[in-house]
Amino acid sequence: MTIQAAVTPTTDPDALAKRNAWVLAGAQALGGANPAIVISIGGLVGLMLAPRESLATLPVSLLNLGLAAGIIPAAMVMRRFGRRNGYIFGGLHGVVGGSIAALAIVWGDFVMFCIGTLIAGFYGSYVQSYRFAATDAATSAFRARAISYVLAGGLAAGILGPQVVIFTRDMVPGATFAGSFMAQALLALIAIVVISFLRTPPVPVTTPAPGDAPTASGRPLVTIMLQPRFIIAVTAGVVSYGLMAFLMTAAPLAMVECGLPLETAALGISWHILAMFAPSFFTGKLIDRYGKEMITAIGLVMIAVSAVIGLSGLTVAHFWTALILLGVGWNFGFIGATALVTDTYRPEERTKAQAANDFIVFGSVAVASFSSGQLLDAGGWEIVNWLSFPPLAVALVLVVAQARMRRHAPA
Repeated sequence: MTIQAAVTPTTDPDALAKRNAWVLAGAQALGGANPAIVISIGGLVGLMLAPRESLATLPVSLLNLGLAAGIIPAAMVMRRFGRRNGYIFGGLHGVVGGSIAALAIVWGDFVMFCIGTLIAGFYGSYVQSYRFAATDAATSAFRARAISYVLAGGLAAGILGPQVVIFTRDMVPGATFAGSFMAQALLALIAIVVISFLRTPPVPVTTPAPGDAPTASGRPLVTIMLQPRFIIAVTAGVVSYGLMAFLMTAAPLAMVECGLPLETAALGISWHILAMFAPSFFTGKLIDRYGKEMITAIGLVMIAVSAVIGLSGLTVAHFWTALILLGVGWNFGFIGATALVTDTYRPEERTKAQAANDFIVFGSVAVASFSSGQLLDAGGWEIVNWLSFPPLAVALVLVVAQARMRRHAPA
């Protein structure tokens, strides 16, 4: 009798999901500082250590490559050992990567430094899935807000990373920035402690639909990926994140080429990062009110407007306005696309479906970051902006078409 009375119908069905979302937001703030540190000073360290100036940005490119290459192995680890144990293992990559990078600076070893940033990229592949982990215990009504809360931790990461660099850059005498990577390793260690508080529910196995193979892992991955909803969600994610990386990478270089001070370019990126994550505090509520497709479409339109402004002039106001709109557009588009992906798989299919989505999205981000500088050098800032419109048009048409289909679907 006493036990039954303790369970009331007013129990919040999302209580565990809300708790996990805050744990993951804290881990995101710490883990998200990992790429922020590498991106902000990786090129400078590369310039100090590389045998040729043309190789200076290789450490940053290897961070993105490691992130994309690590997604499938990370999914396999989490599938085998669970979310929490997988994230603890992933955090160890951050500790090892930061430590190797710090030692490489002390020893003046460029190859070793590249290995450190590559391992830091592997750590990033675990951090990127925090947003999906927040939905594991969530009801369908709370999923978008759970994703939004986790990505809000990226705002703290965007502030924390640069501040860590400023306060630790000269911590090791005679080895500029070695202290910054030691701090990167320490943040990863703290993130391990935070993520140990994650509590994920057991994965239920749903009854297979007629024609589906009755396996514990759900439908084959190909079946999941060939769903029109999955294709549309992944396309929106690729375009939102890929174009953000494409334009963001080129923008500071374009500003410097136009004769604007380096400090102006750096401040523009700071405003961009703020715009990327600050809307996360309310994006989930907007999705609840207006729908996933609507907010995703608005994000894509904002990225298009950003490119239009980029084509309209070369003043500080043009660049900064374009970068701010690009950040907000990414937030709406990427959170919306992530929420759309969560509608395409069953609970027992989540690990492989999420891994497939992230492998495609972040593989595209790696390609975009590699190609942005070359296209800027070949065709200038204008061609970079013009190339944004075709993929935006395709993604927008697909998302709007899905919204129309959902609206006219039988209840």
